[in-house]
Parts: sequence; C-alpha cells; structure tokens
Amino acid sequence: MRMPSPMAVKLHQRFVYLSDAAGNITSLYKPLIIIALLTVFLYYIIQSYDSYPSFETLTYLANTKPSNSSSSSRYISTSSDHSSSTSTTTSINHLVIGIAGSVKIWRVRKPYIESWWRPNITRGYLFLDGEPTAYLPWAVSTSPPYRIYEDTSPYKEVDRHGMRHAIRMFKVISQTFREEQDKGGGGGGGVIRWFVMADDDTVLFLDNLVEVLSRYDHRKYFYIGENSETVWSDVSNSFEMAFGGAGYALSYPLAEALTMHSDLCIQRYPFLWGSDHLLQSCLADLGVSLTHERGFHQIDLHGDISGLLSSHPQSPFLSLHHIDSVNPLFPDMNRSESLTQLMKAAKSDQSRLLQQTICYQKQSNWSFSVAWGYTVQLYESIIPPSVLHRPLQTFSPWNQPLYRFNTRWLPKNPCENPHVFFFEEVEEAGRDRIITRYGRRPVLRPPTCPSNGDNSSSGADHVWRVLVVSPTTRYGGVGSRRECCDVGGSDEKNTTRIKFRACLKDEIVG
Repeated sequence: MRMPSPMAVKLHQRFVYLSDAAGNITSLYKPLIIIALLTVFLYYIIQSYDSYPSFETLTYLANTKPSNSSSSSRYISTSSDHSSSTSTTTSINHLVIGIAGSVKIWRVRKPYIESWWRPNITRGYLFLDGEPTAYLPWAVSTSPPYRIYEDTSPYKEVDRHGMRHAIRMFKVISQTFREEQDKGGGGGGGVIRWFVMADDDTVLFLDNLVEVLSRYDHRKYFYIGENSETVWSDVSNSFEMAFGGAGYALSYPLAEALTMHSDLCIQRYPFLWGSDHLLQSCLADLGVSLTHERGFHQIDLHGDISGLLSSHPQSPFLSLHHIDSVNPLFPDMNRSESLTQLMKAAKSDQSRLLQQTICYQKQSNWSFSVAWGYTVQLYESIIPPSVLHRPLQTFSPWNQPLYRFNTRWLPKNPCENPHVFFFEEVEEAGRDRIITRYGRRPVLRPPTCPSNGDNSSSGADHVWRVLVVSPTTRYGGVGSRRECCDVGGSDEKNTTRIKFRACLKDEIVG
C-alpha cells in the first residue's frame, strides 16, 4: 500500500481543521441566523397586518366590482355638460355646502352656523338625525334648510367602523349632490362648481373660501382640505386625509364620480375608523390625492388657542372647528359672542383676517405682531419674524403633544410674555382705509410686571390701545408677500398707531 506524501497529510489535516472550525461557527451562529430570519418574517407579518387595507378589506375588494346601477347613474350628468360654464369667475353662487348636524345639540350649534350663513345667498343643507319638532316652524330666514339623513340600515353588514354613524356622515356628500341635481343646480346648467362639507360646529369664512377655490379648475378632480394640527390624529387616520370638521371641498366632477361609486366604496372599506378616512380611501381609488390648504383648521386642541390664531400661516383663513372644545376666542365673552366679534372684522375685510404682519419700533426696542381683526402682540425686545411666525403654545393637544408645526414655549417668567391687545371695533375711514382698534387684556402678562426691569414709564405698560390702519384693497393672492407696517404715535391718549403698507422692493422686515 502506497503511503501518502507528507504534503498530502498536511493538506488533509488542514481540511479537517477548517471543516471542524466551519462546523463550530455554524453551530455558534445558527441560532442567531434563525432569530434574524424570524425577526424579518415577523416584521413583514406585522407590517402587513397594520398596514391598510386589512385582510378583511382585501376580501371585500376581491368580491366587489364597480356597478353602474340606475339608482346612481340617473343623477349623473356628462362631463361635457358641466364644463360648459367656464368663462365666469367662481362666486358664492357656485358653492353648495353640506352640514352634518344633530337635533340633540342644535340649540348649542345654531349660533355657530348662523354666524356665517347668509340667508338667500348661501346654498346648502343642514342634515339632521330626526325631525326638529322643537324648532318648527324652521327659521329659514337665519338657518340653512334642513334635510334628514339617508337611512343607512341597508349597509349594516358592512358597517364595522369605530366611529358611530360613519356611513351616514359619508353619505351626506351624495345626498347633497342629489338634492342639487333634483333642483337642477348642476349637470347641464353648470351652476354648481364645488361641494363643501362641514360639521355643525364648523365656522366657515365664505369670501376667503370662494377666493381660494377660484384658483383651481373646477372641471377637474379636486379634493381640497387639510390635516389635523396634531400628529397623533393624522397618524391614527391618514396624512392624505382632509378632516371633515375643518371642512373640505370637492369639485363637481369628483362629487359626481363619488356619488356614482359611493355604495361600492362603502362595501370595500368596512373597517376604517370614520367617514373622513372612508372618503379619502374612496377618492384614492379614483386616483385623487388631497390638495392641502392651510387655512382649514380642525382644532384638535384644548384651552386657549389665541397663540395659534395670532401666528396664522400666510394663507387665507377658511374655517374653524371644535368651538366647544376650546376657550372662547375673546376674553370676557362667551363662545357665541366671540364668534360675533370675530365676524365684525371679517365683514370689513375677510382677506386680511388673522393674517400676520410684523413691524418694529427701533427707538423703543419693541416688536409688534398683528393678527388683523384679532390680536396685537407687543414684545419689549426685538424678535425676528422667523420666531414670531411660530405660535406661542397657549394650547394643549387632545393626545400626544406633537404638532405639525413649530411652536414657542411660554417663558417661565410670565413677565417675558408679550402685551396682548384684542380686537374691539372696526370702522371704514374714507374710501381707502379701514381702522381697527385693539384693547389691552392681561391674558399672558400679569399687570404687576415691571417694564424693562424697573417701574419706569419707558416700558409698554402705558400703551392701552393699538390702532391699526389698513388699506381697503383686497390682500393676498398667489405669490403675495406679507404686508409691512410702520409704528407711530396717535392723537388718542395711551395709543400706538400702526399703518399697513406694501413692502418696498427687496425690503427686509426688522
């Protein structure tokens, strides 16, 4: 028998060593590999379970197909008919408003609706869950005409939503559409361009709403609204969802298509929480995404929202929701009185309402932040606009304290807070000027605070009123800058005068 060479023996020994080492390594890392694979597998399982649509929804998706039933299609006009009216500018006559309400709380909500509803001008309907016998005869001279919600009992098998009456609220869109079709307000006449949906505790600012919607082509599919202020509310629903309490707008052809397929949508998505998410999912099926407008305000907040409203984004103020969940907008007034007060300014110049204008009085080292028609904040220091644009966090969220915008914490020393002046009255001064007056209220800064560290008269404590002079020309439009302003004295005692003007070319504020 031939003996192996020394080289072969050495190679064999090295091979055996490497094999043993590989086996040891495999034995060592095998549990880790298995754990890693299981972790990845579980991750995808959890993602699939948490992501939407759910397994049950997928089953419905597989079993539901589009249906062109006569009950839906008889309300649908052709696109060419509706696009016939394109030459005129959008006006309030082109809007129809559907309002979701309840008989039980109409007594409380009635002043909210009547603060903005314009009888014989505004078109729309208030939907109720029963006959309002206690309020008959109905006050058509001040309130919207009412309708009763559609019976949703046929949808009982697919109504597994977390929110009660989700389907009923969702069907308000198609009910409003059909009401106008039956009246001849849409279709071939081309009168209606937009359907606006809101709640009975939503306050709408109609002039601004008309101005914003006029920027969009109503002949195309548009879904216009905004998210909640709080991240938690958006995560719980969708960042691509308009919150119905804040209000949203659907172009005529989109409302038309949604009405045609509403039953299919209801069958497809029985497990979503509420009507707004159901709507967003249905519109996604139609290939439509949310167009964000920052002037819609859901107000998923508690407490004093003056800090938020005093630093409104550079966008027309369109709506305000959850009036009952926050403090009255003005000190020493109840909620209804506060809305009446805010509407005084809105009637004079809705385009400037809450729009923030910042200017400085350098000789006094003062900063002024004006939310037109609402507040003036006076700081006894120079603060740049980028800081003043952030709302003072006078409010708290419904859930986790995460907001979709930057905020400023209130100083620990309340004497570092601004002097706050609230809107009191408005007057037109000639053809080209509007004068608004604001009075001091000790809401953030105690009256006992020393001025500039002492009790001298050089501070701002002697200022009891602020008078703001603004032009009568409409403010805003796409690409507009914020207005500039100059600070000066006034003939009125203890009053500071601020005059708005257009900013100079390349002018830097501050």
